[in-house]
Amino acid sequence: MKRALITGINGQDGSYLAELLLERGYESHGILKRNSVAENQTARLDDIFKDLKLEYADMLDMASLIRVLQLVQPDEIYNLAAQSHVRISFDQPIYTTQVVGLGVLNLLESIRLTDKNIKVYQASSSEMFGNSFDDDGFQRETTPMHPTSPYGCAKVYAYNICCNYRNAYDMYISNGILFNHESPLRSNEFVTKKIINHCKLIKKGKLKYLYLGDINIYRDWGWAPEYVEAMYLMLKQKNPKDLVIGSGKKHSLRNFVYEVFRLLKIPRKHLKLNTKKLMRKKDIRSYQADPRLAKKVLNWKAKTTFKQMIYKMVKGQLY
Repeated sequence: MKRALITGINGQDGSYLAELLLERGYESHGILKRNSVAENQTARLDDIFKDLKLEYADMLDMASLIRVLQLVQPDEIYNLAAQSHVRISFDQPIYTTQVVGLGVLNLLESIRLTDKNIKVYQASSSEMFGNSFDDDGFQRETTPMHPTSPYGCAKVYAYNICCNYRNAYDMYISNGILFNHESPLRSNEFVTKKIINHCKLIKKGKLKYLYLGDINIYRDWGWAPEYVEAMYLMLKQKNPKDLVIGSGKKHSLRNFVYEVFRLLKIPRKHLKLNTKKLMRKKDIRSYQADPRLAKKVLNWKAKTTFKQMIYKMVKGQLY
């Protein structure tokens, strides 16, 4: 039985990945960061909690990481731990950079000192590209990285330090450059979940308006359970590789909102724009992945359509 260790196991991706690995016969371990309100930390893991082995550690506490590595002795590590909210990274740039950037360095160094044979998956992000895209409008593995947020900058550092450790120490480390992916397990502070939650309150008559900033931005959205399968497949390859994971299609936030309104039968008059208050300091106008290399290497592609994804989120369908 293979052992996997997931950092950030209690997040959206971590919970889906933990379930997938259990289904594939893995002994699944996870790292939790101790919070003052511990009761809510594992809510996404309720259905599989009894089958998991969880340990407390912190990406900024290298000693705690080494302790867990020595205890678990994993075959694979999936690093999903992060302060992952882009807007909040402007409010907490130092903390975000420490966790997302230096935290990865702490983990890699812990692995190097403990067991260099562990396969590592690093959760990279489309935020690394910023407003940089190729002449055809797509973003792929070779697209220059020009991030526009502290979160994106920290992810670029993490990406590069992973490449450095892979080459310098002959370690198996793969970067999955994931574009936006959603599910009902998405945290409430993310805009897609905010839209759905607020629209349901409008439907019940408990809220009058949905307030948003710029809705003329475009994103490449996908269905989270499919994206964690790509993570799993990346560590099944003979050699490590950095791959873009996305649907290859982009849609506007406006279309996302209107589709939710349509499904819940809400008139569009309930949408109010407040660009001054709700705009990010520096937003990215458009994301669109070119996932052809992932299709070639992993035989993976996104299957759930944009409208199917929204329908599942509105209905609360986890799969």
